[in-house]
Amino acid sequence: MSMKRYAGIATIVLASATALTACEEGAEDNAADGQDQDSGASGNLVGEGASSQQNAIDLFIQRYGEANSNADVSYTASGSGSGVSNFIGGQVNFAGSDSPLDEEEAADAQDRCGGADAWHLPFVIGPVAIAFNLDGVDELNLSTETVARIFNGDITNWNDEAIAAENEGVELPDDGIQVVYRSDESGTSDNFQKFLSATAPEQWEGSGKAFPTEVGSGANGSAGVATEVAQTPGAITYVEAGFATDNDLGIANIDFGSGATELSSETVNTALDNVEFAGEGNDMVVDSEALFAMNEEGAYPLVLTTYEIVCSDYTNADDPEGTADLLKEFLETSLETQQEDAYLSAGFIPVETGSAHYDRLATAISEIQ
Repeated sequence: MSMKRYAGIATIVLASATALTACEEGAEDNAADGQDQDSGASGNLVGEGASSQQNAIDLFIQRYGEANSNADVSYTASGSGSGVSNFIGGQVNFAGSDSPLDEEEAADAQDRCGGADAWHLPFVIGPVAIAFNLDGVDELNLSTETVARIFNGDITNWNDEAIAAENEGVELPDDGIQVVYRSDESGTSDNFQKFLSATAPEQWEGSGKAFPTEVGSGANGSAGVATEVAQTPGAITYVEAGFATDNDLGIANIDFGSGATELSSETVNTALDNVEFAGEGNDMVVDSEALFAMNEEGAYPLVLTTYEIVCSDYTNADDPEGTADLLKEFLETSLETQQEDAYLSAGFIPVETGSAHYDRLATAISEIQ
């Protein structure tokens, strides 16, 4: 990827390792007197799920550990499907998922929570990149219809006339396209398919955490698909933007209906300004259909809102005593961490203090029992 191209997105998607290093350097003074900052919450908090938020959760855990050495928080980035399954099964205290629970899962989660509803807290927001490895091509424009035709196998060569028409003046190689998809059950796959169905209904039907396997090859997790594309000339995938830049992949400009739009902090925030919620009260399910169908000029709506799925009330659940207090404190600290430069540099969009989304999240967290 060229330096010019990298500079265009560097404000939101620097390498996560650099972000964590910066966080460590900025936190040395706090860590030195961490005992003085310890809160009353203690014990173990266990989460599992979406790999899309792994870099964010790593940062949250690091920050929380600096503030409270009496608690231990762990998170396994096994994918949304596994996280939801183990949350419902009571193996973990909260789940990370890029997709909301379906009706059956919601009913099972209510049973797991001792009769209390499970809440969706859209906590980690990150843009999804259409990432590619194409030697000699620094910038690539793709319409949503062309993206769908690539992933459904209708377009198989990089110099296909449809791609060429959207990239006048670009010398496209006469090479085959190698599609790489998530092999694990993934909320990213579910949302990407919902996006294709909303924006290119004639080229794509259906959704689900399992991506169709007829075209291309699979790799496990966000890091897995990004690494696979980096190692495979002519490859393309859908992945959270931070993982794309970690691997120095090209990121396509997407035409959502109002011209090719670059993935940037500004274009993502333009889309987020218009987010609507399908859920009520503290159950904050995002209306992803409306989000993905957005075609406002200057907006990049291919955005993942990763939910922390929690029990609204842990009183009658089988989780250890004190789980609610520990979870609330961890999420409150994590919401504050989102305001730091390190979070933005890790490839995520902060829920900004004072925004309606921030206030609603803060209220929901405070009301977990």
